[in-house]
Amino acid sequence: MIDQPTRSTGSETGTDQQGGARRRAIEAYEGARDSVTGAGRKAVDTLGEAPLLALAGGLAAGAVIAALLPRTRTETRLVRPTARRVKDTAQAAFDAARETGTEKLNEIGLNREKGEETIRSLFQGVTDAAKASGQAALDAARNKS
Repeated sequence: MIDQPTRSTGSETGTDQQGGARRRAIEAYEGARDSVTGAGRKAVDTLGEAPLLALAGGLAAGAVIAALLPRTRTETRLVRPTARRVKDTAQAAFDAARETGTEKLNEIGLNREKGEETIRSLFQGVTDAAKASGQAALDAARNKS
């Protein structure tokens, strides 16, 4: 016997409504399952194609989680010497770079005094140009009338 769809007369019975709701729930479940399966396959494909990106992402996530967790006394005691060593090394590198850069600039004649002199000269030139332009405009206006 072939089931023929019946036409609704506008008022479905409770059983028909339950069957429709059940059918929609099953379809939603199947759609969600397919989406999750597809996302899992994409993740596996991505890991296969770019494992270093996945590693970097994992390290970044671990760093964020570690930053959010409170530091223990033991951790502080163990990390403090290394942190000091890194800080001291970075400070020494910065000082060496600054000193070397200053020496090189002094060798070619660029130093603080020379820079201040150049800036004063530049401002004086701009001031003189502005005065001369203003005077020329004033003279032109007087000659015009």
